[in-house]
Amino acid sequence: MEMVATAKMKRAQDQAVAGRPYAEKIAAVISDLAAEHLSQEVHPLLANRPVEKIGIIHVTSDRGMCGGLNANMNRLTGNFIIQQKTPVSLVTVGRKGRDYMRRFGRDIHADFTGLPDRPKLGDILPIARVVLDDYSKGTVDRVYVAYTRFVSTVVQKPTLQPLLPIEPAKVTKGETAEYIYEPNAPYVLAHLLPRFVEIELYHALLEAIASEQSARMVAMRNATDNAKELITDLTLMLNKARQEVITTELLDITGGVAALAKR
Repeated sequence: MEMVATAKMKRAQDQAVAGRPYAEKIAAVISDLAAEHLSQEVHPLLANRPVEKIGIIHVTSDRGMCGGLNANMNRLTGNFIIQQKTPVSLVTVGRKGRDYMRRFGRDIHADFTGLPDRPKLGDILPIARVVLDDYSKGTVDRVYVAYTRFVSTVVQKPTLQPLLPIEPAKVTKGETAEYIYEPNAPYVLAHLLPRFVEIELYHALLEAIASEQSARMVAMRNATDNAKELITDLTLMLNKARQEVITTELLDITGGVAALAKR
């Protein structure tokens, strides 16, 4: 299992790292559009409204044997829910998070399981559609995505970040890039915002998968080391027990010979 996790980990890490520049670039383009105030009316995905219900996309793995990865992620989201004064609705991605939230009676609006180890953008489109529809209809007023961010092979950081409403970074006029938009900026903004949500979810899933495979590789390596250490200890105990049996038998034979010699 360690060898399989190692092979999957390398591919997952490459996907996660390769997706970061694209996510950062699309965020920069949206920042430019927002800084220029090119849209006459606020797009629904940019509009802030009073928060009456919160939505969370909770990303965990389908399988275990990856150390405390899922436990840490569940704890982070669970503590966040407890701190909220408004109702929270969940969209769970992964069996471990779904089972945990069900066990504690949380409101699960939708759940997705069985996603591949090497997902494509199309695999997360149903998740994005549920989130976008709920936010557009006013079912939820604020959306967060909770996932495990890949830092290194031995470090995976549970992360909960806001997703909707989209709040582009504030940039000054001098920092704004000179993009040319066709057919016009409002049209591009309206079509780019849903794509931005999809990319953020896709990137969160890639980070979670890379973290899962890294954690599983480390957990299986530790399990292998512990098993080898246990085998060594048990072998030593066996050898000691066998030696004690042999010694006892030799003492019995020696005692018998001595008894016969006295006759």
